[in-house]
Amino acid sequence: MSWFPTSPCTPQACIQKPSRQASWVRRVVRLLAAVCVVAAALVVRGTSPAWSRALVRAMGIRIEVRRGFAVYGGAGRPREVGGAGSALIVANHISWLDPLVMAAALGGTPLAKQEVASWPLIGGLVRRSGALFIVRDSLHALPQAVARVSAALREGRSIAAFPEGTTWCGRGGGTFRPAVFQAALDAGVPVRPVALAYREDNQQGSTAAAYIGQDSLLASMFRMVSVRRLTIQVTVLPPLTAVDRRHLARAAEAAVVCVTGQAVRQTGRVLHPSGLTVG
Repeated sequence: MSWFPTSPCTPQACIQKPSRQASWVRRVVRLLAAVCVVAAALVVRGTSPAWSRALVRAMGIRIEVRRGFAVYGGAGRPREVGGAGSALIVANHISWLDPLVMAAALGGTPLAKQEVASWPLIGGLVRRSGALFIVRDSLHALPQAVARVSAALREGRSIAAFPEGTTWCGRGGGTFRPAVFQAALDAGVPVRPVALAYREDNQQGSTAAAYIGQDSLLASMFRMVSVRRLTIQVTVLPPLTAVDRRHLARAAEAAVVCVTGQAVRQTGRVLHPSGLTVG
């Protein structure tokens, strides 16, 4: 459908080889460890972000959480607020692993599309993380999805969402769609932007974790375990509020771009890493 967000990223055009590859023995060990974690999660009842942390660790990926700041510009300058209580956590979207990383690093309830629940193995692990599943590609289901997120926020849960609506390779990004931000306004909670970036051991950006185009889950997993040392940097930015959902979306997007340094090129405007909007 024309209204649904799309990304120009494809594995052929965007995926780069890692600068240092893990040995075949290490790759096999990591894959076996990941399978064991998923199998254990399917056997044990209940939900816990601990399963997300275990999977990320089994695949040889290190999570690095840090605090950041952003410079806001353009129309609708947002207002930063205190960080206590629940919040709508919003981040850029690169990989199928992102919801599990958000649960592992921040303890938030990830928001995922309904199809993920039926994925082999990984779907069960996402359910164990306590994910809130929604029908993402239906306009008719959108009000109900926003209402469910708002209700969860009112209950005191922090919800982690990916308002780009699709994954990108990490070298560029998409526009933050405003719909999910209405849930934060309805629940009276702030929005906390988070910037995700996958890095290799030489601190250069990595596209190994990207899940884009016609990529397969297995191919994506194998790329990740093939990197000698893969780190995901989770930069947590100050929570903010704004007058309406569109200003919230643009402010959160600008905050993330300030960290990732990637220009957003959609809807006839260019958002630069400085946080300024042109066009």
